Amino acid sequence: MIPAPPVEGGDAPGGIDPRVRLAAAIGFSAATAAWQRPAGILAALGFALGLAAFFRLSPRPLLRRLLAANGFVLLLWAIVPFSLPGEALVRLGPLAASREGLALALAITLKSNALVLALLALVAPLPFPAAGHALHRLGVPGKLVQLLLLTWRYLALLEQEFHRLRRAAALRGFRPRTDLHTYRTFAWLLGMLLVRSVDRAERVRRAMLCRGFRGVFLSLHEFRLTRRSLAFAAAAAAAVVASAWLELAG
Repeated sequence: MIPAPPVEGGDAPGGIDPRVRLAAAIGFSAATAAWQRPAGILAALGFALGLAAFFRLSPRPLLRRLLAANGFVLLLWAIVPFSLPGEALVRLGPLAASREGLALALAITLKSNALVLALLALVAPLPFPAAGHALHRLGVPGKLVQLLLLTWRYLALLEQEFHRLRRAAALRGFRPRTDLHTYRTFAWLLGMLLVRSVDRAERVRRAMLCRGFRGVFLSLHEFRLTRRSLAFAAAAAAAVVASAWLELAG
């Protein structure tokens, strides 16, 4: 398997066990999604900012990805405040933005940014094969892990094959337009991509069997629970418990 490139900013000194990273990401995501009060949501956002600082994510790529994520959140601000009934705070002609709608949109914005920050810090730097084997060590079924690893590996190959077919069509004078010929050509491209995908899958299966594949992917990554990993796990658990206390007390 070819490892995926890490996110800019990389890793903390000494490294954190991938199993700890994934467990922390799952626990944090579940807790953040459940919080409803401002205190708990702000605590989750603060913890996510702390993760970004701890793992030393580069500010510019991080800001670029946050802006991309918040582009979808802006759509919620155009819909949620005006669709949720409640006390009207802002009126735009016949439309009225309710206090409850604005509060919900703000909560979704803070939660989504906290989740994106945490996942970029905890999960994104992991090579995909290491993340897959870590999921298996955490109890995810082996068949599902194999499906994830194979899907990740060969999506890039299918993309390359599609671009190769597009270039071949362009060299033959094809120019996409809004006409029946263009629709037929793209249908042919997709059909050829499906046929070549089946052929590639069969060749890969035979190659794996010739190399002694017995249904289990072996990992060269050694998982070790170091003191740093255990300390990070304890700190992450304490942060989730603290945000839960703020949520319940608030």
